[in-house]
Formats: sequence, structure tokens, C-alpha cells
Amino acid sequence: MSKNTQNICQESVFQKLFNEHAKDLHDFLYYKYGGDNYPKDLVQEAFIKLWNHCKDVPIEKARGFLFTVARNQMLNELDKKKTVLKYQKQPVNDRTIETPQYVLEETEYMDRLQNALQQLTEEQRVTFMLNRIEGKKHQEIADMLGISRKAVEKRIYTALNKLRVSLKELK
Repeated sequence: MSKNTQNICQESVFQKLFNEHAKDLHDFLYYKYGGDNYPKDLVQEAFIKLWNHCKDVPIEKARGFLFTVARNQMLNELDKKKTVLKYQKQPVNDRTIETPQYVLEETEYMDRLQNALQQLTEEQRVTFMLNRIEGKKHQEIADMLGISRKAVEKRIYTALNKLRVSLKELK
């Protein structure tokens, strides 16, 4: 089949385009805008748009179409996040029932906790945060990180011990 008779609406052609460009598109979005902005989802949405417009997009323009669509979607998502943040800002209540001593101790504790977390190895910190902050179960973390459940348990146990030692004089 010559290139002129192929079009993106053919499943084999579309699959080939996906195989050739999906990783590059994901990496572009991830490195430019970060993993917090769901680059995998935007890659899928870009390919859905390509499929929906398969008759209108020539094969030689498919890569540019995908990157343009994905970049525009990312910029739209970032604009939405900025708008949400803008409207989430609440007026600060100057009055508090806590004593100045309590506020000072709380601030010092939070500083010490942050410092203690930074002293953990990256593996321990990531595993600990996934478990304690995001509420992930040990098996979920093991699957995410590609390690055994026992390794997850050991990292969390070690992290907790290090944090206890770092924070024990605050009790």
C-alpha cells in the first residue's frame, strides 16, 4: 500500500503512530510540565482527538498535531489549576485561641519534622510518605515501586525508627 492511500483512520496506521509517538509525547509533557499534571492522561486524550479527526489530519502532520493538542490541553489544565488556587485563598483569621508559646512550639516541631524527613533516604521518604500521607497500603506501594511487600515494610519501619530518634527530645 502506498503512503498516499494510507490514512490515520486505519487501525494499523493509528497503532503505528501510537507506538512511534506516545513515549516521546509523554516524556515531553512530563519533563516540561512535571508528573503532577497527569501527562499519561493528556497523551491518551491527544490520541483520542487524533482518532476523532483522523480523516482531517495527514499522516505526515500527525506528530505535530499530537504535540500541539497535548501542549494546549496541558496549558488549559494549568490555567484551571491557577484559577482554583486563586479562589481557594481564604482571608486569614488573625484571632486564634492558641497561646503564642503553643504556636512557637508547633512551628518548631514542624521544622524539626521536615528536617527529620529530609534526613531519610529517598527510598525511605517516598515509601513513608506514600503510606502515611497518601494512605497507600503496603502492597499498593510495593506494586507502584516494583519492590516486595517486605521491602516496603522494612523501609517504613526504618523510617519510623529514624523519625522517633530525631523527634524524641520534643516529647
